Amino acid sequence: MSTDPVALILESRRPPRRTLPSLGAGAPADEASGYALQHRVAQALGAMPPFGFKIAATTRQMQGYLALSGPAAGFVLAASLHPQDAVLRFADFLNPGVECEIGVRLGRDLPAGPCTQEAAAAAVAECFAAIEIVENRYADFRALGAPTLIADQVFHAAGVIAPAQPGWRDLDLAAVQGRFRIGGVERATGHGRDLLGHPFAALAWLAGSGAARVFGGLRAGQVVWLGSVTPAIWLDGPALVEADFGPLGMARLRFA
Repeated sequence: MSTDPVALILESRRPPRRTLPSLGAGAPADEASGYALQHRVAQALGAMPPFGFKIAATTRQMQGYLALSGPAAGFVLAASLHPQDAVLRFADFLNPGVECEIGVRLGRDLPAGPCTQEAAAAAVAECFAAIEIVENRYADFRALGAPTLIADQVFHAAGVIAPAQPGWRDLDLAAVQGRFRIGGVERATGHGRDLLGHPFAALAWLAGSGAARVFGGLRAGQVVWLGSVTPAIWLDGPALVEADFGPLGMARLRFA
């Protein structure tokens, strides 16, 4: 087996998917080197520029659970986006979970660096309900450490976005409630304000993050999963998953 950290990450994702081993001497030592390694992974996958990004751990609860000191971000491949009402094979994922998210599509570039919530909002062309599929690819993610989680796109596996709602600019996105249902049963709820106080505060954070820095900023057309308003729900088998944000729409997928 290769000892190159990029190869180790990619090998763990090839069928049959398996637990990511320790990266050994190639493990990133800090957040900046974690993002640098993530950038190398994206280059190896031909994901330059990325289709988009995901933000993880926008709540203190998730930061504590993931042993992160703050939010973290990962690039997203175009191939990882699935259409509304997608039917996915549960067996194709390793220890999958789902997250109840708000997403956006950018209408203009956001350069890497400090960004205000207002500037972030002005860059958004569409806003919608979304689901992120995450995978626990780790025997002990706390032992691996936050920099390695960042290098491995912070649990990201795939995602679904709902159709954009034309009236989203008239909504109080901080107050919008997300209801997360698994198999028709409501399992958790949260609000837009759970994303660093406002969904666009999360987008502003991303523009100033290490991810934006290594990828050269955010670009028009990219899709961003802004973070989950509820804790991740880990699945134990096939199920219908619904992230219902009322006037902002509902994202749906089914594991079979």
